[in-house]
Amino acid sequence: MARPRRIVLIRHGESEGNVDDTVYEREPDHALSLTKTGLRQAEEAGHTLREIFGDESVSAYVSPYRRTHQTFRALALDPDRVRVREEPRLREQDWGNWQDRDDVRLQKAYRDAYGHFFYRFAQGESGADVYDRVGAFLESLWRSFEAPDHPPNVLIVTHGLTMRLFCMRWFHWSVAEFESLSNPGNAEWRTLLLGPDGRYSLDRPFEHWCKPEPYGITG
Repeated sequence: MARPRRIVLIRHGESEGNVDDTVYEREPDHALSLTKTGLRQAEEAGHTLREIFGDESVSAYVSPYRRTHQTFRALALDPDRVRVREEPRLREQDWGNWQDRDDVRLQKAYRDAYGHFFYRFAQGESGADVYDRVGAFLESLWRSFEAPDHPPNVLIVTHGLTMRLFCMRWFHWSVAEFESLSNPGNAEWRTLLLGPDGRYSLDRPFEHWCKPEPYGITG
């Protein structure tokens, strides 16, 4: 099994929805674009990622949303060294179609009280739903490592919640640990590094906004 030396997870740059939540009333979430700031953030991230990857090959997976595709393009990786696939299972949490701003704000308040992992948006998804599809993607990803010529680098261009749930699934974090984590900033990344013991470790932790409060021994 040719496991990659590093797996890089990066959140998209700042989007129109990050600066103006009324845009969801006019545009579907998947169609929102990066702002000028978001484009610059992705370009700056690309400078560092190109140095990290060097002349090594990369297997890239991109959420099907416009802002993640724009982020990937702005990274400006060498197309001769990158094979890229659109991966729908890495999409953003579904909050429902054609969102009503006041209703979404109310539901977000419910989610904060109920729990980000378990609360399901009306006509949308819960964090647990996203966890399940990320888990299915991970099974596919592990199977891809069986190829003897698998690239030494994996790049995943996705969304903040999806990044946290990916790591939760990979490292077997508890729900309480997940609930305590903050989203990474726009165009921030985290890297899973393969150690000499054959295990992966996270290069830097996610920030905590509160102390985990587990129900029992699994916390």
